[in-house]
Amino acid sequence: MQEHLKALEHEKEIVWTEDIEKFDYVRQSVAQSVKTRQRPVPWSGNGRRVGYAVLRGNAPSGAVPGHFVRRVFWVKEHDRSEQPKGMYRRSAPAEAVDPRTVAPGVWGEVTERAWGAPLNEA
Repeated sequence: MQEHLKALEHEKEIVWTEDIEKFDYVRQSVAQSVKTRQRPVPWSGNGRRVGYAVLRGNAPSGAVPGHFVRRVFWVKEHDRSEQPKGMYRRSAPAEAVDPRTVAPGVWGEVTERAWGAPLNEA
């Protein structure tokens, strides 16, 4: 959780590269070693990047000099946005958050919309 707090501390804005209205949830991760504070966070994982955090110009490096800790938001090909009747029809992956709850310095949350059902059914 310490790295999560560090990722949030110097955020200036969240950039969405796709319309978040089409997503009930996105996956939220922390990239530990990004070479830039503001340009898009490179993505080579499964799925596609749909957003990323931009840091303030004075944000310090992370554990590696010249590299920064930043959040990245992404979806996989079997997520609800891609397959509405698929495996996450009435649930969500562990790293899922409702993109409407994401803001600079604010860790995203799971909502009923993100879960796809009332949360008391979780």
